[in-house]
Amino acid sequence: MAPANDPSNRFSGQAEAVEFGRKLFFEKRLSGNGLSSCATCHLPERHFTDGKARGEGFVVLERNTPGLLNVRLNRWFGWDGAADSLWSQSLRPIVDKREMAASTTHVGKLMRSDPRLAEDYRKAFGMPPSEDDDLVTLNTGKSLAAFQETLVTGRTSFDDFRDALERRDAKAANQYPAAAQRGLRIFVGKGNCFVCHFGPNFTNGEFGDIGIPFFVAPGKVDPGRYGGIQKLLESRANLLGGFSDDASGKSAASTRHVRLEHRNWGEFRVPSLRNVANTAPYMHNGHLATLRDVVRYYSELNEDRLHADGEKILKPLRLTDAEVDDLVAFLQSL
Repeated sequence: MAPANDPSNRFSGQAEAVEFGRKLFFEKRLSGNGLSSCATCHLPERHFTDGKARGEGFVVLERNTPGLLNVRLNRWFGWDGAADSLWSQSLRPIVDKREMAASTTHVGKLMRSDPRLAEDYRKAFGMPPSEDDDLVTLNTGKSLAAFQETLVTGRTSFDDFRDALERRDAKAANQYPAAAQRGLRIFVGKGNCFVCHFGPNFTNGEFGDIGIPFFVAPGKVDPGRYGGIQKLLESRANLLGGFSDDASGKSAASTRHVRLEHRNWGEFRVPSLRNVANTAPYMHNGHLATLRDVVRYYSELNEDRLHADGEKILKPLRLTDAEVDDLVAFLQSL
């Protein structure tokens, strides 16, 4: 069953808005210098990532570029959750001086001055681009979000295995590699990985501190979720504001209950493990190059490196080389 449309975005699921968003995703003129687009960092051929440890805009950024496949399933967006909707997150890179370095004035002028874009805008939103630059930019973000909602992963060998087990088809289930089956047992057993990575998208959708360093440069730190909450609550484009199309306000429930706490320092979003074999490098800053590095990180975890309010559930897994291989095999099957 297809996920429901986003109630905070009235263009969610609308074919014309999706198509306009697809074009805008590759539109370099949305950037301040006309040289970069969303697809510059989220390359389709790289599963909508860039393969770099840290993203690059006008400068090298502090964080890894997250993939966009299944992004519609997120509750929070960005490594720090500074956005509570996909359309709000889609606006941020456009106007961020370090990334695409445009402005609402720039976006509004572009939409009005280019006949093709103006016509596509009219088809998507039922009106020509107005003189209200904020509204034009907002609609641009919502159209980009409508397109990104269509970026989903396909079925995997794990899905086939899961369904075979459900219908008690032993022959079909045995097609799933034995190493992956052993890795699954570690994932839900000794590894306790499922505590944070569960459900169809293999994530709890929230934030955790796993001891990855958050120092960016001498004297400079990345506050993670702590800074994200600050930005979220200050944003005019959060779900509590007037830009949301959800008249019921139900989609803003999580935002309404967010509170800034010291424990949020060093927390980063728990990523989905779907498609994880194709989205290296890993962690919020690209700290780990391969899946094997990730598994070994948890296997050899130095608890002293966990920050004061880190995830207390984390303990070194002490996996054997064979167990590392099996857990990697399971992750590759997702």
